[in-house]
Order: sequence, then structure tokens, then C-alpha cells
Amino acid sequence: MKIIKWGFIGCGSVTEVKSGPAYQLTEGFEVTAVMRRNLEKAEDYAKRHNIDTYYNDAESLINDKNVDAVYIATPPDSHKAYALKVAEAGKPCCIEKPLTPSYKDSLAIQLAFEKRNIPLFVAYYRRSLPRFLKVKSWLENHEIGEIRHINWTFCKPPNTLDLNKTYNWRTDAKVAPGGYFDDLASHGLDLFAFLLGEFKDANGFCTNQQHLYDAHDAITASWIHKNNITGSASWHFGSNAHIDGVKIIGSKGHIKFSVFNENPIYLKTPQAEEQLVIDHPKHVQLYHVKGMRDELLLQNFKHPSTGKTALHTSWVMDKILGNI
Repeated sequence: MKIIKWGFIGCGSVTEVKSGPAYQLTEGFEVTAVMRRNLEKAEDYAKRHNIDTYYNDAESLINDKNVDAVYIATPPDSHKAYALKVAEAGKPCCIEKPLTPSYKDSLAIQLAFEKRNIPLFVAYYRRSLPRFLKVKSWLENHEIGEIRHINWTFCKPPNTLDLNKTYNWRTDAKVAPGGYFDDLASHGLDLFAFLLGEFKDANGFCTNQQHLYDAHDAITASWIHKNNITGSASWHFGSNAHIDGVKIIGSKGHIKFSVFNENPIYLKTPQAEEQLVIDHPKHVQLYHVKGMRDELLLQNFKHPSTGKTALHTSWVMDKILGNI
């Protein structure tokens, strides 16, 4: 099998367990270089993960002849600048979610890769996880009849950084206008498009209830999918407890699951009641990464999370935030 050599732009916490080892464990992939603006931290990551080359300059990594493809794992406000350089270099790319903080910038990235016919993937890895594929199979097998509505409630208390008003890019309105919504709700909205089809329209109300940071901390939304399934959700980042519950209502039953918590998935119909525990892999992006390998090298698979699908999610988020 041919080997695709990857370079990482950004080697922070997400690459330690969630994603980085998945690239190294996938046959046909190899990680040959990493980049971080702090050279000492880049060196530390490279040595701990047995990677030969490290940089503190992104262009050096992108133009490294020993790098065939690039994974961008930096905060979302930097995705566009890095991605356009990767597209210019003609190399396949995977970008952490959300694609960018805005639909406009996400569109610029998608068009750049589309124009050059270069593969672009986005790390909405829930589309590849077995527990959500099982939910999708229940829906496709019409286990709950005709799908009518989906609702998601997600709440969490403020963390120490929030309460201390310590800088956090996830709540910096210049980096993530929706605050934790950008980082967390994007996963669920993208998953719902995968499970139920693309959105036709969406709207929302956004506010800042706690005034701990300048981004939004409370968002509520309603939407409709192109197949006329309706949806609603609320996200609150100042509650007294963690809540993560999704319910899909059909004409003959319902399905319940969590987007983030590894709770059992649950199916209820007049004929059956089923509860399944399907654990995530240790490196949660493993199936997502293997899917990229299967499309790029084996050419026997169409990856479910691409620049095009992530662009649609960016559009939905901007609609909810009132930016479109």
C-alpha cells in the first residue's frame, strides 16, 4: 500500500489522544512533521510521538516535500489562512471543526479546494462513529416510522476559566462568535444533517446571560430539514448541571441518545424496546481517519465528512446566530 505522509499544523490537546495517534495507527498513513508556533512545544510533541520533523512556521511544513497531506488542528479563526495555503500547495487536507467561524470564510476554503479538485475533509468524526451509525440504521430501516421532529437540549455549568474570566479562545467572540456553541453545537448540528438530511432553513435567539465573557452563552434555535422534518434545540453554558439529550420522534416510536455523553442509545416502538451501549474507540477520530485512508488510498469509500458537508453546517450555524 502506498503511504500518505501527513503534517500537522497545530499539535495541542486535540492531537494528543483524540486525533494524532489515529493517524499513526492507520495503515497507509504516517505522520512525518508537526508545527506549533512555540518551537519547544513542537519539539516536545514530536519527540513524545516519535515524529521526525517539527517546525514553528506553517509554510515550511506545508511546503515540506516529505509532507503529502496536511491536518489543520488550530483554533478556527486561523483555519482559512492555513487552508488556502494548503490548497495552493495542492495537498489533501483535513481541518478541525468548525470549518471556520463564519459561512463566508468556510465557503472560501471549500471553493479553493473544489477549484483545484483536491480532497478536503473536516473532523466532524461523529459521522463515522459506530453508535451514531446504528442510530442512522434505525432511521433508514423506518424503525420509528416516518420521522417527525428532533430536539436537543445541551447544558453545562461554567468552568473554572469562565468563572475566573481567564482568556479562552473558545469564548473569545473574535475567534468563536457563538462561544461554546461554535465548538460544541457544531458537532450535533452536523450529525443531525448526516442523520436526517440537509437543513432547509434555521433561525435562533442568542444572548449573554452570565457576562463572564464576550461571546454568547445561551442560544435557542428551531429549524426545518429539506424533507420537512422539524427540529429545535437549546444550548446553555451557565446551568447547574450537565444535560445532553437528543430525542427523535417518529410516527411509530422514538430514539434517544446523547451527542457527547457515552450514554446508551435507546429505541422505543410499540413492538420493541432496545437499549445499546456502543463505546467510542480510545482515539475517537480513528474511524474518521481510516475513512480518509479508504477514500484516498483504497478508493473504495466515500467519506461522510467533507468540506461540502462542513460548509452546510457552517451555514446552519450562521443562520442560528443571525449572521445570514
